[in-house]
Amino acid sequence: MGQALPFARTWLLLRKFAHNRAALIGSAVFIAMLLCVLLGPLVWSVGIAEIDFSAQLEGPSVAHPLGTDDMGQDLLARLLFGGRISLAVGITAALVATVIGIAIGAMAAYGSRAVDIALMWFTDLFLSLPNLPLLLVVMYFFREAMRAAFGVTLGTFFLIVLVVGALSWMSIARVVRAQLISLKQREFIEAAATMGVPKWRLVLFHMLPNVIGPILVLTTIEVAVAIIAESSLSFLGLGFPSDVPTWGRLLYESRDYVDIAPHWALFSGSAIFLVVLSVNFIGDGLRDAFDPKTAART
Repeated sequence: MGQALPFARTWLLLRKFAHNRAALIGSAVFIAMLLCVLLGPLVWSVGIAEIDFSAQLEGPSVAHPLGTDDMGQDLLARLLFGGRISLAVGITAALVATVIGIAIGAMAAYGSRAVDIALMWFTDLFLSLPNLPLLLVVMYFFREAMRAAFGVTLGTFFLIVLVVGALSWMSIARVVRAQLISLKQREFIEAAATMGVPKWRLVLFHMLPNVIGPILVLTTIEVAVAIIAESSLSFLGLGFPSDVPTWGRLLYESRDYVDIAPHWALFSGSAIFLVVLSVNFIGDGLRDAFDPKTAART
């Protein structure tokens, strides 16, 4: 019976998610793009650094399905390679934000009133900060130090993930705190506390599983936010170096050729647009699936 109930609930959530057509389309698009960036370079083996000046700024063709850039480099190969980094930044930064948000929300819900007030004040302080200017300042001052410590590409990756994650946890923390405070009044939580279950075990194994829905929804949104943040940094020239063709970097490099080679900006921007839109659709589908008010419509 204990195993049947979670299975039945999972099946119900999947059914409700499947009834959301936009969420299904978003899932299909996101999975397709994920498979493309992971497996695409194995099929399309053109090197991302192969230069052919005779094919500069060519449009889509059989030899170059998405065209070429100003140095004759194949855009399909560069988009597939750069997609790995852009998606890795988005997913990893979202996980960092989720972990920070859960930790701060749980401490606020189960700490003393003074701890709760201090952590919520700290959360409000971060909410009031302008994210993009702060991202630019941190990248400017710490980029070279991180590159010297971990290498150019890895150092930039770590810095972007940490900074974006550290500036995106606030909504998760507020939701987790509110949900845990509500759950503290439930009978099964009070019974477990009376039996002497430690607070950390109570939160991890008895309370957080009951708020996994809102956390998943917010995490998917953070993926989109992180991808846009990385693309913005690369577009402004403070992201990955020029030899790492992330989607934002490709869009940045195409800015001077929009009039004569629109395919360059079109395909780079479309990749960012499709991923962000599909992730938002997935988040909407998860929100509806976990919402008990939608049960009657399924």
